[in-house]
Amino acid sequence: MADNGSSYIARLFRKVLRMLGIRHIRTRPYTLKTNGKAERFIQTLLREWAYAIPLQSSDRRATDLPRWLAWRNHQSPHASLAPRTPAQALAGPT
Repeated sequence: MADNGSSYIARLFRKVLRMLGIRHIRTRPYTLKTNGKAERFIQTLLREWAYAIPLQSSDRRATDLPRWLAWRNHQSPHASLAPRTPAQALAGPT
């Protein structure tokens, strides 16, 4: 999910998404509900991963991102999800 910034509506971006088989969902303009969710995730990503875990290079940071995302989605309970992980919440009631 991305906003309607020029980099996200560019032909090259659409082509890359198509090549990777990724469906692009765009937020509605001036809709804080969806934009706020994306912004909140970015804040969490910066606070809990990008600035919290010292890594020696951008390449190592890029290599580490999938590990952190897997931990965040499958092992870290979220208070807003009564405290379940996002994966548990998507799986339905337990």
